Amino acid sequence: MARKEELARLWERTLDYLFNQRPAFERQGASGYKPGLGTSLYLDKLYHEPHRHFRTIHIAGTNGKGSTAHMLASCLQRCGYRVGLFTSPHLIDFRERIKVNGKKISRTFVMQWVSEYKKKDIGNMEPSFFELVSTMAFDYFASRNVNVAIIETGLGGRLDSTNIITPELSIITNIGLEHQQFLGDTIEQIATEKAGIIKYHVPVVIGRAEGAVRQVFENEAKEKSAEIRFAQDKPEVISAHKVGGMLRIETRNYDTIDCQLTGDYQVENVNTVLVALNLLKRLKYRIKLNAIKEGFAHITENTGLMGRWMKLGSNPLTICDSAHNPPAMKEVMKQLAAEQYDKLHMVLGFMADKDVTTMLDMMPKDACYYFTQAQSSRSMKSNKLRSLAAKTGIQGNIYNNVMDALNAARGQAGEGDMIYVGGSMYVLAELLEGLNYQDNTD
Repeated sequence: MARKEELARLWERTLDYLFNQRPAFERQGASGYKPGLGTSLYLDKLYHEPHRHFRTIHIAGTNGKGSTAHMLASCLQRCGYRVGLFTSPHLIDFRERIKVNGKKISRTFVMQWVSEYKKKDIGNMEPSFFELVSTMAFDYFASRNVNVAIIETGLGGRLDSTNIITPELSIITNIGLEHQQFLGDTIEQIATEKAGIIKYHVPVVIGRAEGAVRQVFENEAKEKSAEIRFAQDKPEVISAHKVGGMLRIETRNYDTIDCQLTGDYQVENVNTVLVALNLLKRLKYRIKLNAIKEGFAHITENTGLMGRWMKLGSNPLTICDSAHNPPAMKEVMKQLAAEQYDKLHMVLGFMADKDVTTMLDMMPKDACYYFTQAQSSRSMKSNKLRSLAAKTGIQGNIYNNVMDALNAARGQAGEGDMIYVGGSMYVLAELLEGLNYQDNTD
């Protein structure tokens, strides 16, 4: 028992070092954002360039990159590959960020890695949380002999810590206005930052792009002599509809696929993944039809993905989703409008640095609202959220934590009603933790 308690304390000290003693955008906002590749390149050399020991696929974009990464990982696992997966943020457990074939990095590895890192002489360098964790992920994947690692960017692309890799394939899901204080004020500027993951002679798949954004990608690909495919131009997905709790998708080259992620917005992500798989075939990956079907049908079991149009209960139907910016919230509002219910109950909390007013403008005025806040310094206070909502014609009550808000909604909702919980990944994290959900991949 004493040993177990000692390990628990060591784990907490390790997390404290990573989260609270490293500059971390996720916790601190702008003060934790550190653009540039200098520190990442230094750390990479310090650990003998671990990313060169395995193949990589790099994924950027405004929305859908997490779902796309998990879909692709699930498919490649079922095709027989040993797959590393690096994503962010986590919902419940830090170790969700770094997985091999769906199994989370061990606490022992993280604790030993951090302990050994602290003994290294790095001079006056102050790596950020994300720079340090990216290096840890690459080192872990090399130590576990992965065949391929799917690497999701953190923020942006060009100056993102992960952009030291030269992948075999780049994927950019889509572009929307986000993080303008870091990436630029216009959608073209943001696209330019995301396009920074395009490498010389490395093919790139773009999920969706129109007009000036498309031109940004075409120009960058031309400059880098990189083959570019827009998944929307020759889509693999023909049609999609829900059948028995799955999203049934008819495709051109992959027969009928049942996707475990049922959000309507996932159709675009599925199409992007299928077009990417076409390119991976050409790169001599073993892509097997039945394995791809199994991959899509068992994404959560294979990878532990949570929080994407995730059903939490019935009577009343309770759904949570990770949408936290206007483009993603627009898609969620479309889906909510298509659902059947007597009354809609919205449990909402946002980060203060998001375009909250634009998202509130999208919300149905006849729903019942429960305004809350995650326990993060970046969270918008629930009373301020209520004030902003009132300016858009929405009224509701405030709750100081997510579970109180959910329980209030449950108390008010009838069996034929629907409860939606969202607005922030951090709201989802506290929700799932409060409901004792666990990523069951470990």
